[in-house]
Amino acid sequence: MTDEEPAENISGGTAGGGQSATFDPETAGTRAETVVDRLGEMYWTKTYGGRDAFECLVRTILSQNTSDKASQPAHDDLMARYGGGEDTNSEGNINSTDLARALADADQPELAETISSAGLYNQKSERIIALAQRICEEYGGEAGFDAFVRDSDSEKVRSTLLDMNGVGPKTADCVLLFAGGRGGVFPVDTHVHRIARRMGLAPADADHETVRAYLERDVPAAKCGFGHTAMIQFGREYCSARKPACLDDPDACPLAGHCDQIGVYPAADDVVDPSETA
Repeated sequence: MTDEEPAENISGGTAGGGQSATFDPETAGTRAETVVDRLGEMYWTKTYGGRDAFECLVRTILSQNTSDKASQPAHDDLMARYGGGEDTNSEGNINSTDLARALADADQPELAETISSAGLYNQKSERIIALAQRICEEYGGEAGFDAFVRDSDSEKVRSTLLDMNGVGPKTADCVLLFAGGRGGVFPVDTHVHRIARRMGLAPADADHETVRAYLERDVPAAKCGFGHTAMIQFGREYCSARKPACLDDPDACPLAGHCDQIGVYPAADDVVDPSETA
């Protein structure tokens, strides 16, 4: 089992890798929990939390509709230009740079150019600036927003995030997990959505929110975080959308014994979205 998730993972790699945790696979009470335990043995078992909430929000928006390979450089360039440093005021005192305030005052074309590798950069830059302005107005900056995400009721935080333009369920859940450290949060991205339905852990025609409900019901709260990140890695390595490992060789997938192969037809060398089988 590897000690750290790769840097391209949405959790932020070594910068937001969480703390190692130990779980006993023999105690699994559901098939979904068994799958998550096996993924933990393959990759990592970690509890998450502690990342800056606003940076996590920005990072997840940059990842929307693109790959981590494209969005990670955009995040790095954004942080290099707008955050993570100190400035000196007119009296010579050193102040820490507030990322939210820096982005609230950012020039939109300049920000768009900075994050251009992430794609949809005009739309994303406009959203990020608007979010930064709202967070400065309502929470006084990133420190206040961090406290809100960390300390407020989970459902209140989620509903508030979902009320923000450009923030969908996956983005809200990533903030709750990686910044808020909330147990029982299983963000559903395209990999998780595909794999859960393909394996039969959720109905074949389930939407993202329904998949989330099934996984959060069947996976213990402490395992949802690493279940999310490990399932993403499994999707990249074994259970891709068009060429899952089992298509050519049933024994090539380490989770073959736990999978219903919904929408995968090795005899016909064909793969369809699970919803097409419902």
